[in-house]
Amino acid sequence: MAIDAAPAVVVAAVTVPQLRYHAAHDDPQFGAYVLFSVLLVVPLVWRRRFPLWTFAFAAVVALTQWAADVRLAADLALLVYLYTVASRHPMRVAIVAAGVVEVGAVLAAVRWPESGSWAGTGSWAETFLLLSGPVVAALLLGVTARQRREALSAAVQRAAVAERTRIAAEMHDIIAHSLAVMVTLSEGAVRKQAREPQRAGEAMRQVAATGRQALTETRRLLGLLHEAPALDDRLPQPYPVQPRHPQPGLAQLGDLLDQVRSTGLTVESAVTDTADGMPPGAELAVYRIVQEALTNTLKHAIAPCRISVTVTRGPTSVTVDVHDDGASPSARASERISEHAAERTTSRPSERASDGVEGRTKGGHGIVGMRERAAVYAGTVTAGPDPRGGWRVHADLVLPAEAAAR
Repeated sequence: MAIDAAPAVVVAAVTVPQLRYHAAHDDPQFGAYVLFSVLLVVPLVWRRRFPLWTFAFAAVVALTQWAADVRLAADLALLVYLYTVASRHPMRVAIVAAGVVEVGAVLAAVRWPESGSWAGTGSWAETFLLLSGPVVAALLLGVTARQRREALSAAVQRAAVAERTRIAAEMHDIIAHSLAVMVTLSEGAVRKQAREPQRAGEAMRQVAATGRQALTETRRLLGLLHEAPALDDRLPQPYPVQPRHPQPGLAQLGDLLDQVRSTGLTVESAVTDTADGMPPGAELAVYRIVQEALTNTLKHAIAPCRISVTVTRGPTSVTVDVHDDGASPSARASERISEHAAERTTSRPSERASDGVEGRTKGGHGIVGMRERAAVYAGTVTAGPDPRGGWRVHADLVLPAEAAAR
């Protein structure tokens, strides 16, 4: 409300000296001066809520004032109304409003050409040019304010879309990995149910724990998606906002590997020289690449027994290497994924099941996710059969200069 009242106060302050002058000289039109000034100034309080209506009302008041031969300092309010219309409506509406004010300027210049005598003008044309300058300035200022607001709104929308895309990628990584672990554990429990019921029960309890963890993470991400305030504060949010948790990083790799170990696979890990100075975003990228590589093994590898995970930080980069010893086809093309999106894929299924070959070589959302995460850090990802057997995912991420210097 204070912002809306401020222009009215300023215009009123400009009007007061003129009213005092006419009051001191017992001008018979003093009442008309006061009436027209009030009618021009007071609606400024509502100009932002009703820009077109207040502008139209002020234009009618100004025309009536002109017909009554009353010259007012309060006509300055017309520039404020014009600015408001130009800042809140499309260009064509702003131009029409400016045209209306320009017509008023012509009428005023023709009727009162001496109005511009203080500036050295002697004709109605010169007076019109003098009056047109502020009109054009108000129009341009309003249009500029609208364009800046629209640009800011577009930037906010782009940021929102990017954030939703990031959250969708996070959900894919969480759900795909959790489902792969749960499927592997369930299949193991079915095989051991008759001979080793105790181990089967442990496996199913791990399935439940993994499912609960995935559900918690999914609820947290849905809460982020719906965190924006409701249009009416009295309405409940569609999803309750979950407590914030730090994004996973290298410190959480151990828990991730333990999840995979619970499926019966042997997981060897070596994480070296990564503790100091790595940006949280790079840690998250490394974590998700490792997670997707492990998910790939659980979903597509045939009879894997051992997985090795190595994360090494060099002077300017971080290297991630995930290798499993599952059966591999006799020939298969590898994928090279870089920030330039160079992606070449061929496949010839043999010893692995056809769905495993297709899943590993064509690449679904997981492969795309690894590529995008690596590209953020000018990195590359190579995924394909290892000459020594099994399947290997290798990623190189370039650290920002300030992080590399640490």
